[in-house]
Amino acid sequence: MQKKTSDATGPGYKAPAVHKIFQLLRVVAESPRMLGQTELVQKLGYSKSTTHGLIHALLREDALAQEPDGRRFYLGSAITDLAFSNWNYLKTAEITQPFINEIRGQIGETVFLGGLIRKRVLIMITAEAEEPIKISAPAGTTIPLFAGAVGKVFLAGIRTDHVKQMIREKGLPRYTLRTIVDEGEYLAELDRVRDLGYAIDDEEYIPGIKAVAVALRNRKGPSLAVWVVGLSNTMDSAKIQQIIDVILNTTKKLRLALEDSN
Repeated sequence: MQKKTSDATGPGYKAPAVHKIFQLLRVVAESPRMLGQTELVQKLGYSKSTTHGLIHALLREDALAQEPDGRRFYLGSAITDLAFSNWNYLKTAEITQPFINEIRGQIGETVFLGGLIRKRVLIMITAEAEEPIKISAPAGTTIPLFAGAVGKVFLAGIRTDHVKQMIREKGLPRYTLRTIVDEGEYLAELDRVRDLGYAIDDEEYIPGIKAVAVALRNRKGPSLAVWVVGLSNTMDSAKIQQIIDVILNTTKKLRLALEDSN
């Protein structure tokens, strides 16, 4: 007799719980900001009890993390561990953190290191400014690729025809009145980034916020970049030039340190 395959284990089985978990993680990953449970219910269309259960299951597995007040959620450390399982993330973080702290110490603004994951930028390491009013985002937060300075330095490292294809698929999103939404202007901006070795965000992603980014050009693991973010009223032209000098010099040392560790 031939054994019959159960519908629950055969190739056609849809595993609805797994599908819901991945849908929730995808919504969190693709959101430009952290989301609360009510927002997740609205975006997913699941019941409150189902969403609550999924959130707490993911929190237990460190696939989600939450703000100290418990109201909003972002991707947890387990996602980073899985994404970089074939790359020594912990060793890289150990080497990188002192350099990120050094930039913060010289400049006094918040500094991030992030990796390019598909079409999002994942914040991996942070060093927050010590001022009471500052820019803050925890490790695990993701940023759209076509957003701000860090997106520019990653896109500048991608072939122009591929960038054009991405733009034509979804267009250039407008975040502020200063966002570049014309394809020709954006491609010209990427050419400038390639020539200069850094990118500037002049309130193009968030009103009142400026940033400077440099790609690390690392040879192992995901593509990495370092960027400095601050309030516009603290980032005049002289401060931006100081940031450019510091970040270019320090990322060069960081790149060498990472290569030596390999």
